[in-house]
Amino acid sequence: MLHMFRHRRFTVDILDKDADPLAKAIEPPPTETPEERASRLAREAEAQRRSDAIDEEINRQKQEMKKAPKPVRVLLLGQSESGKSTTLKNFQLMNSPKAFRHERASWRAVVQLNIVRSVRLILETLTEAYEGSSTPTPSSPIEARVPSPTPTAITAELLRLRMRLLPLQQVEEVLLRKLTPAGSAEFEATHLSPINGTPYRTFRGSSTQISGNGKFKEITINSTAQWKIAFGKLVAAARDSFDSAADIDFEDPNDPGVVLNACADDIVRLWHDKTVRQLLEAQRLRLEDMSGFFLDSVERITALRYVPTDDDILRARLKTVGVSEHKFTLRAGNVLSHDWRVFDVGGARSLRAAWAPYFDDLDAIIFLAPISGFDEALAEDPTINKLEDSILLWKHLVSNPLLKNTQMVLFLNKIDILKAKLRARIRFCDFVVSYGTRPNDYDSIANYLKKKFGSLYKQTHQGDARVFYCHCTVMTDAQTTQSILINVKDMVLRQNLVASSLV
Repeated sequence: MLHMFRHRRFTVDILDKDADPLAKAIEPPPTETPEERASRLAREAEAQRRSDAIDEEINRQKQEMKKAPKPVRVLLLGQSESGKSTTLKNFQLMNSPKAFRHERASWRAVVQLNIVRSVRLILETLTEAYEGSSTPTPSSPIEARVPSPTPTAITAELLRLRMRLLPLQQVEEVLLRKLTPAGSAEFEATHLSPINGTPYRTFRGSSTQISGNGKFKEITINSTAQWKIAFGKLVAAARDSFDSAADIDFEDPNDPGVVLNACADDIVRLWHDKTVRQLLEAQRLRLEDMSGFFLDSVERITALRYVPTDDDILRARLKTVGVSEHKFTLRAGNVLSHDWRVFDVGGARSLRAAWAPYFDDLDAIIFLAPISGFDEALAEDPTINKLEDSILLWKHLVSNPLLKNTQMVLFLNKIDILKAKLRARIRFCDFVVSYGTRPNDYDSIANYLKKKFGSLYKQTHQGDARVFYCHCTVMTDAQTTQSILINVKDMVLRQNLVASSLV
């Protein structure tokens, strides 16, 4: 009986071995010689040694990560066009002054696209005025529509300029095709409407123009798309060069810069035309207040060998959807250094539901409130004032229990545009009734808003030892912004050390 059991077990083992394809594949050949066997065993021993070394290195890195300070996590929040992406660019510059050296080819295309977009907005407005369009639009409590000049006010010279600038449609097509990753319609850039498209509703100072049928939209790119590698001569020689222009293929026969250069004089004439200025004023369309405005630098930007500066890159506008993350290491003082993770999430109303997953384990939130928008409406909802929307967002954040231990930093942004509007005699109290009869000057308005946002913070943080940090900012001013971000960096690290009981 015992003999039968042992025989049956041996049979099962043989069957299992034959049924295992892996064991059969790695077993030595039956004709293996002693020398071949010795060589095979040596190779296997070396492979095992390398595997053990890799495992040991992984374990060592895990132990080091446990000992090292955890990364500082910062979330940038605010409505669309509040300046979040520009703040992220400033963080990049603070970490590395040469951060944009090899991105200049990509940003050159974005700046060119911004120029085209501004011209297209003017041409759309001209077309609407010339055709005498009076398509009714829903009334808005923010502003009423102002009648356009009559068609007779559009001069023959303006019509000729319009015709000569039609090639800019092709420039736009070329740039948008390059912004779209090959074979990825999922991330396709949103096109501007044709010049003879339908009329659109404008909001003073708003850079998103929405037509009656929703066709006229801002250019949008998914943040996960690799659009920055779509331009220029991305070759090893250029990557190793100290010349920022080395990445730009100026000899490309399809370079949009050639057409832009040919149209430069016409663009300048269009922008400085008195009738155009009157028309834009009548439509309450302030292009100079928009993100990505470069019509004041046409000659420089349309030069054939134009290379964008850091300031150009900070001013360039390219709306992204999705989440952008930037990782870098910042030094605190002369000794300590910390890894940072800065997240920029979309600010459009439809994207705000995606904020909550990033609230976990945050060290700080930098909230950007563009206070220049006191007389503007949200593009997504023309019944809501932009400043009111920022205040409501801030109130929601400071009262969120998930963020009770998160440091809040408030940037009252775009004060340069606010000052320009006040110089144009736009009255703050006409749009913010609670401001009352206070003076219509920058200092008074800034102090009022600091107290307004600060009171909302204190209402939900009574007895909290944390300090309310508020800065008035112009995120496109790199030098001033750098000093503000250094102060924010030191504050966040100090709070991080306090929370870790290290100080």
